Amino acid sequence: KSSKPKRGKGKSSKKKAKKIVKEADILSPAAMLNAYYICHNAPAFLEFRGFPWPGSPKKKGKKRK
Repeated sequence: KSSKPKRGKGKSSKKKAKKIVKEADILSPAAMLNAYYICHNAPAFLEFRGFPWPGSPKKKGKKRK
């Protein structure tokens, strides 16, 4: 038998890699092409980009059975 004291399994001291968060440009050519295909008008475009149109009707969620 060994004379060394037993050590429990603790958290390892590995350094976590930092995630680089790149801010998306909502007016980039790729974003505008995407908006061209999914949005039908200016209020829809602003709604998708996170700027709701004042007085716009609220979307109703789908009912699950």
